[in-house]
Amino acid sequence: MTGKPTGKPLPRLAPGSTIGMLGAGQLGRMTALAAARLGYKTHVYAPDAADSPAAQVSAAATVADWDDLEALERFARSVDVVTLEWENVPVATAEHLRRFTNLNPGPNVLSVAQDRIAEKSFVNSLSIATAPWRAANSAAEVASAVAEIGPRCVLKSTRLGYDGKGQARLDSGSDPAAAWASIGGGKPGVEGIVEGFVTFACEVSVIVARGADGTMVAYPAVENRHKDGILDVTIAPAAADKVSDETAAEADRIARRIAEALDLVGVLAVEMFVTADGAVLVNEMAPRPHNSGHWTMDACATCQFEQLVRAVCGLPLGSVERVADAEMTNLIGDDVLRWPDLLAEPGARLHLYGKAEARPGRKMGHVNRLFPRR
Repeated sequence: MTGKPTGKPLPRLAPGSTIGMLGAGQLGRMTALAAARLGYKTHVYAPDAADSPAAQVSAAATVADWDDLEALERFARSVDVVTLEWENVPVATAEHLRRFTNLNPGPNVLSVAQDRIAEKSFVNSLSIATAPWRAANSAAEVASAVAEIGPRCVLKSTRLGYDGKGQARLDSGSDPAAAWASIGGGKPGVEGIVEGFVTFACEVSVIVARGADGTMVAYPAVENRHKDGILDVTIAPAAADKVSDETAAEADRIARRIAEALDLVGVLAVEMFVTADGAVLVNEMAPRPHNSGHWTMDACATCQFEQLVRAVCGLPLGSVERVADAEMTNLIGDDVLRWPDLLAEPGARLHLYGKAEARPGRKMGHVNRLFPRR
């Protein structure tokens, strides 16, 4: 499967234009701040947009459902271009918006990124490796997949799972029925995928920005460390003792190949496993700014959020030159209460998301620590 041409040719939007943003979380917030620095206004659209992280820093907000066609048309006619901070916007919503304005990334990209089976099939069609996988839509199919792929596997819902949600680990002694039920199996619209468990040396990601003219830039491969299924720390760039130059180049090639095949206009993050022998396997991707790219806000000439603004506004992409090495640490739940100490820490750059309530597992902000380039 290859990406189809995007909507109408992208005009170069002048500062003062309005960017429509689907979704209103912290990624939208940081994109809106980057847009404002270049002189653009942002109008966010989401069912939960009221007093959301993005709405707090945007010129306008529409609170409406994804299937409210009249609200979507009014929104589309009020902006000059539309992008997104959440890849699970319904494809029908994206298709409707494209009747009235440019939307990037487009419906073809969303249809791949929203479904793990579509995503794995797409990546494999490019001769890019992933963990072995099988579709599984019943407890019996889960058991069959584990027997075929095993002995250790992960059962995931095909849609909407993130930060470790909608997943269950399996081995030859697991109860397939319990695992299937734990991800909502049997409920309308719930489908599953069983993936072979990958024994990896480290997890990396590469973020690519691509313009409508096919121009691409990519940030260096970074190492990601997770805790309780949620990204904890990103180390940029990945250390040479963890990721060789050859492995980093392969990760870069893979990310660029996927972006090109999708005919992406915007930003794409590709998360990958690196095995002990240096093999690179794609885990998942997201056609939007990504948590593992937050370090670019303080350590690069152009951050990932500005790249998205540039791409969808028809502007030249910015330099990805790294001006410092960086370590990004997420502030999860009550971690945010450390903000006074973080502000007092030399070399630390604090970014808070404007969320009123610190709940367990909720991303409240992040801190970037900068170091001289290695």
